[in-house]
Amino acid sequence: MALSTDFTELLGVRHPIALAPMAGAAGGALAAAVSRAGGLGLVGGGYGEPDWLERELSVVARGTDRPWGVGFLAWAVDVRAVERALAFRPAAVMLSFGDPGPFVDRVRDASAAVLIQVTDVEEARRAVDLGADVIVAQGTESGGHGARRGRSTFPFVPLVADLAAPVPVLAAGGIGDGRGVAAALALGAAGALIGTRFQATTEASVGSAVREALLEGRGQDTERNGVLDIARGSSWPVERYTARTLGHPYLDQWRDRESELARDGNAPLKYRDDVARGVIPAEPVWAGEAVDLITDLPSAAELVTTLAAQAEDVLTRAGRRQPADGSHTAG
Repeated sequence: MALSTDFTELLGVRHPIALAPMAGAAGGALAAAVSRAGGLGLVGGGYGEPDWLERELSVVARGTDRPWGVGFLAWAVDVRAVERALAFRPAAVMLSFGDPGPFVDRVRDASAAVLIQVTDVEEARRAVDLGADVIVAQGTESGGHGARRGRSTFPFVPLVADLAAPVPVLAAGGIGDGRGVAAALALGAAGALIGTRFQATTEASVGSAVREALLEGRGQDTERNGVLDIARGSSWPVERYTARTLGHPYLDQWRDRESELARDGNAPLKYRDDVARGVIPAEPVWAGEAVDLITDLPSAAELVTTLAAQAEDVLTRAGRRQPADGSHTAG
């Protein structure tokens, strides 16, 4: 029996599980596999690069007849990128980091659901005012980019759920197994958006070195910082958004010295040179605090099925232990 929530009913999916639209990792094959398995697969549209969008959205559109979507960085794209994606008729478009306002009406006019990711209460209120169909509440435990001064998932999700009601909320950040999905539902969310765990699947667009790092990674080794964006010459607004990754030599070298690194005009050149010489990996390994829970490399379909079954089992067992009349039964 599948878990039915406002999110599953709105999007027409079987499970309250969505793939985080991770740029570079969540391509068309992964998104299609998640959707075929009953979740909502979201392609990482990222910066709206035309060739990537054309290739990966073609893959997902051919790969599933179930609802799927695409996600963009609101600060990095223009309306043309969103319109390009809408031509493939996604069921949903997710907007993260920055002002989603310029894109909402265009997405709604295309009959796609508007998903807005928020990292603080101010962003949550803005998403409600814009009429978001689904709000994603991202806690600081999440891998990849998030708020420099955000909130932890556990207290943040119920706050947003109360503020946004009756709009469905997805929990994001630190969710790596079915227990996390169950916890999200218990906190008042209508589902979970999961990123790091889906990187360690056969369909993810990552190299073997990243998969191995995720299998070996530990939550205490992850760190949220702006160093790697500055060093890489990335245009991310690091004053507001930082990124959680596994350990990296540049973090050890430049920790607490972001301003000094930013003043070094040769930093991106040095970074690229270190990559070319094999001193550092080609890309940071984006990973959330739940990375410890990654112990295998399943297919995306296997993972969706496992997450859903675990969540149902946890909630069923919790219900048995806490009857509605308040009496206690042995577990």
